[in-house]
Amino acid sequence: MAEHNILGHKGEMLAARYLMEQGFAVLEYNWRSGKKEIDIIAKERNVLVFVEVKTRSTDAYGDAVEAVTPDKISNIISAANSYLKMKKLDTEVRFDVVTLVGNIGNCRIEHIRDAFYPLLS
Repeated sequence: MAEHNILGHKGEMLAARYLMEQGFAVLEYNWRSGKKEIDIIAKERNVLVFVEVKTRSTDAYGDAVEAVTPDKISNIISAANSYLKMKKLDTEVRFDVVTLVGNIGNCRIEHIRDAFYPLLS
Protein backbone atom coordinates (compact mmCIF):
# COMPACT_ATOMS: atom_id res chain seq x y z
CA MET A 1 0.00 0.00 0.00
CA ALA A 2 1.38 3.42 -0.92
CA GLU A 3 2.52 5.63 1.97
CA HIS A 4 -0.16 8.27 1.32
CA ASN A 5 -2.83 5.53 1.43
CA ILE A 6 -1.48 4.30 4.77
CA LEU A 7 -1.55 7.87 6.11
CA GLY A 8 -5.12 8.30 4.86
CA HIS A 9 -6.29 5.04 6.45
CA LYS A 10 -4.67 5.91 9.79
CA GLY A 11 -6.23 9.37 9.59
CA GLU A 12 -9.69 7.87 9.03
CA MET A 13 -9.27 5.63 12.09
CA LEU A 14 -8.16 8.61 14.22
CA ALA A 15 -11.09 10.66 12.91
CA ALA A 16 -13.51 7.85 13.82
CA ARG A 17 -12.06 7.64 17.32
CA TYR A 18 -12.30 11.42 17.67
CA LEU A 19 -15.96 11.35 16.57
CA MET A 20 -16.78 8.57 19.04
CA GLU A 21 -15.12 10.59 21.82
CA GLN A 22 -17.44 13.45 20.83
CA GLY A 23 -20.51 11.22 21.26
CA PHE A 24 -21.03 10.05 17.67
CA ALA A 25 -21.98 6.46 16.88
CA VAL A 26 -19.90 5.32 13.91
CA LEU A 27 -22.06 3.15 11.62
CA GLU A 28 -19.88 2.58 8.54
CA TYR A 29 -16.29 2.99 7.37
CA ASN A 30 -15.34 3.48 3.72
CA TRP A 31 -18.86 2.85 2.45
CA ARG A 32 -18.95 2.52 -1.34
CA SER A 33 -21.49 3.08 -4.03
CA GLY A 34 -19.73 2.03 -7.21
CA LYS A 35 -16.54 4.08 -7.36
CA LYS A 36 -17.89 6.72 -4.96
CA GLU A 37 -16.94 6.47 -1.29
CA ILE A 38 -17.94 7.97 2.01
CA ASP A 39 -15.13 7.77 4.56
CA ILE A 40 -17.32 7.60 7.67
CA ILE A 41 -21.06 7.41 8.22
CA ALA A 42 -22.02 8.26 11.77
CA LYS A 43 -24.98 9.26 13.85
CA GLU A 44 -25.10 12.20 16.25
CA ARG A 45 -28.35 12.08 18.20
CA ASN A 46 -31.02 11.91 15.47
CA VAL A 47 -28.81 13.22 12.62
CA LEU A 48 -27.08 10.96 10.10
CA VAL A 49 -23.66 12.45 9.38
CA PHE A 50 -21.61 11.73 6.26
CA VAL A 51 -17.97 12.54 7.02
CA GLU A 52 -15.14 13.20 4.59
CA VAL A 53 -11.69 12.80 6.18
CA LYS A 54 -8.60 14.56 4.86
CA THR A 55 -5.21 13.74 6.33
CA ARG A 56 -2.01 15.63 5.58
CA SER A 57 1.45 15.30 7.07
CA THR A 58 1.90 19.05 6.67
CA ASP A 59 -0.14 22.06 5.65
CA ALA A 60 2.78 23.51 3.66
CA TYR A 61 0.86 22.97 0.42
CA GLY A 62 -2.45 24.38 1.60
CA ASP A 63 -5.23 23.64 4.01
CA ALA A 64 -6.41 20.01 3.98
CA VAL A 65 -10.05 21.10 3.60
CA GLU A 66 -9.15 22.63 0.22
CA ALA A 67 -8.82 19.06 -1.08
CA VAL A 68 -12.59 18.68 -0.75
CA THR A 69 -13.28 19.88 -4.28
CA PRO A 70 -16.67 20.47 -5.93
CA ASP A 71 -16.28 17.13 -7.77
CA LYS A 72 -15.52 15.34 -4.49
CA ILE A 73 -18.56 16.99 -2.86
CA SER A 74 -20.75 15.87 -5.77
CA ASN A 75 -19.50 12.28 -5.38
CA ILE A 76 -20.11 12.29 -1.62
CA ILE A 77 -23.65 13.60 -2.07
CA SER A 78 -24.36 11.00 -4.76
CA ALA A 79 -23.06 8.19 -2.53
CA ALA A 80 -25.06 9.54 0.42
CA ASN A 81 -28.23 9.47 -1.68
CA SER A 82 -27.48 5.86 -2.62
CA TYR A 83 -26.97 4.97 1.05
CA LEU A 84 -30.25 6.61 2.08
CA LYS A 85 -32.15 4.80 -0.69
CA MET A 86 -30.52 1.44 -0.01
CA LYS A 87 -31.24 1.66 3.74
CA LYS A 88 -34.70 3.18 3.09
CA LEU A 89 -33.94 6.06 5.44
CA ASP A 90 -35.83 9.32 5.72
CA THR A 91 -33.84 11.26 8.27
CA GLU A 92 -32.04 14.53 8.81
CA VAL A 93 -28.54 14.43 7.30
CA ARG A 94 -25.43 16.53 7.57
CA PHE A 95 -22.11 16.62 5.71
CA ASP A 96 -19.01 17.18 7.85
CA VAL A 97 -15.29 17.27 7.11
CA VAL A 98 -12.60 16.18 9.57
CA THR A 99 -9.05 17.23 8.80
CA LEU A 100 -5.91 15.90 10.43
CA VAL A 101 -2.58 17.64 9.90
CA GLY A 102 0.75 16.45 11.29
CA ASN A 103 2.27 13.20 12.40
CA ILE A 104 -0.26 10.50 13.24
CA GLY A 105 0.97 10.38 16.86
CA ASN A 106 0.77 14.16 17.16
CA CYS A 107 -1.69 15.81 14.81
CA ARG A 108 -4.11 18.71 14.80
CA ILE A 109 -7.73 17.65 14.29
CA GLU A 110 -10.35 20.05 12.97
CA HIS A 111 -14.01 19.08 12.71
CA ILE A 112 -16.08 21.21 10.35
CA ARG A 113 -19.79 20.62 10.86
CA ASP A 114 -22.11 21.39 7.95
CA ALA A 115 -19.04 21.71 5.73
CA PHE A 116 -21.23 21.71 2.64
CA TYR A 117 -24.85 21.33 1.64
CA PRO A 118 -26.39 19.34 -1.20
CA LEU A 119 -27.86 21.47 -3.95
CA LEU A 120 -31.59 21.20 -4.30
CA SER A 121 -32.76 20.31 -7.78
